[in-house]
Amino acid sequence: MNRLYVILSIATLACCLVFSNSMTAQTSAYSPKVLPPAPKSARVQITQGPELELANDKSAIIRWTSNNPGGSDERFGVVHFGTNPKEISQTAKSPIRLNQNHPYTVFRVRVDGLAPRTTYYYTVDSMAANGTSDGVKSPIKQFNTP
Repeated sequence: MNRLYVILSIATLACCLVFSNSMTAQTSAYSPKVLPPAPKSARVQITQGPELELANDKSAIIRWTSNNPGGSDERFGVVHFGTNPKEISQTAKSPIRLNQNHPYTVFRVRVDGLAPRTTYYYTVDSMAANGTSDGVKSPIKQFNTP
């Protein structure tokens, strides 16, 4: 029994070494290509949403899709919200990295610190990492927390 165990152990080790060496050879040959930023879009538009994806008594997730804004790959989805549609003064934002090969971008922003059984009003926007707005702002929408 011990002899069988030793033979199996050696065979397993040999397979692991062969697999490890082949993966190392493949990995070391890989050289990632860093692409320059995509051209900035002439006009950013929301193509879908915004809409409530999920809400509980303390938080919500708002989702929307826009054409790819281009420019800097580092962006933020921004939700401006509040309990009064004339005073939407709170802000939640979430970072996103653009995929230059996609013609559109899906934004998802988590809004925290909400009160239960409350109506919230919101608009969405997106911006570059330097704080420059993409110039797209949705109409005011609303959702209720349970």
